[in-house]
Amino acid sequence: MKYSEVLELSDDELGFKEKELRQELFNLRFRKATGQLDNTARIGLLKRDLARVLTSKRERDGAQAAGAEEEGS
Repeated sequence: MKYSEVLELSDDELGFKEKELRQELFNLRFRKATGQLDNTARIGLLKRDLARVLTSKRERDGAQAAGAEEEGS
């Protein structure tokens, strides 16, 4: 998933995507620990996708806080 794709998601979709990525990452880690995971590179890709989603959420929260601060001034 590219960052431009993440930017197109709504706030609700971002929350859903975060939960989905965390669950998939957990499952892959579990499969790795039990020796059932063939493609270990997938874990790194998921971690990057999750970081992109979290970065986008944090940026949106910061923009909303800055907007509320400006309205209050």
